[in-house]
Amino acid sequence: MTEQIIQSLKDRSIPEKAAFLPGFFKAFPGGYGEGDQFLGVTVPDQREIAKQFFKEISLEELSQLIENPFHEARLTGLMSLVYRYEKTKSESEHGVLVDFYLNHLDFINNWDLVDSSCSQILGHFYWKKGKKLFYELADSGQLWRQRIAMISSYFWIKKGEFNDALALAEKLKNHPHDLMHKAVGWMLREIGNRDFEVEMEFLKKHYHTMPRTALRYAIEKFPEELRQDFLKGRI
Repeated sequence: MTEQIIQSLKDRSIPEKAAFLPGFFKAFPGGYGEGDQFLGVTVPDQREIAKQFFKEISLEELSQLIENPFHEARLTGLMSLVYRYEKTKSESEHGVLVDFYLNHLDFINNWDLVDSSCSQILGHFYWKKGKKLFYELADSGQLWRQRIAMISSYFWIKKGEFNDALALAEKLKNHPHDLMHKAVGWMLREIGNRDFEVEMEFLKKHYHTMPRTALRYAIEKFPEELRQDFLKGRI
């Protein structure tokens, strides 16, 4: 089935997109996606393929997809895993899929791969459980694992639970990479969408030392006057 999925992706390949994506995902030497390969398949097409095959594909075949050198194969594999996880009701089966996910972290190696899978799987599974895993990922020193830690909290934020998201944001807010600044700012904004005062309290304490990108993401939906007050240090 893996070969069938890869062929389906190749059949939908767009040469112009395949040429564009290495620059978009910084796959050039020294970029965060260095060495990645692209077929040039749109995300909606990848979703359609994942929905077509996720019920029948084995975990062994999913592993082959997620470990594939082509970016779109990895994303299609992760989408399939998310669909399978969402259709699974058993806690024990969820645990098997979570272990599978954690065993493939080395291949979840770009922001879209992280953002399309971690909160739906890890965030959901650990919602009512201890969050030690996420602090270990945050302390790993590895960009994608740290982004997984931060973005997984999106699930808890949507449930109205902010404490771990705020603690992870505080831990990661001064990360050297702007992809983490964006992740931290995004999660803070999502908290603010649900409880403005909680985000304000965090920002008042930290905004002077936050990277500009994180702050801009966090205050993106603020009233313009308040946004300018933060940007100009008047709070």
